[in-house]
Amino acid sequence: MGRLAKRAAVLVLPLALAACFGSEGDRPSLMDAGPQPFPDNFRSDTLALMRAYLNNPVGVRDASMAEPVLRQVGGRPFYVSCLHFTPREADGSYKTMRERAVVYVNGRADRVIERANELCAGAVYAPFPELEKMAR
Repeated sequence: MGRLAKRAAVLVLPLALAACFGSEGDRPSLMDAGPQPFPDNFRSDTLALMRAYLNNPVGVRDASMAEPVLRQVGGRPFYVSCLHFTPREADGSYKTMRERAVVYVNGRADRVIERANELCAGAVYAPFPELEKMAR
């Protein structure tokens, strides 16, 4: 490979990788979203998102979920639902319960926020057995 071809490959590689990973344009931006509708299918949407979020969705214990409520995320109001659950670790053990917030954009589960303390303050949880019954 010639010197010019190597330089071209070095310049094109980052662009090719960026295309593979997608961009924020592929997903709604929290800053661009308008007034938010209530997420009617929040339970099934949350299950689909958690199936992708968890390394091993099988064997979740102690799952509970709060109904979506409007909260400020990035300075804008979005519906947020809070989850409590204990996932199975890679070695098969169970460690501590996790608290996560699911943010809904345009009525659909969009992302999981790991540091959910403030967003989930005062949340009222109810059992969420569907999360415990997930399979791969």
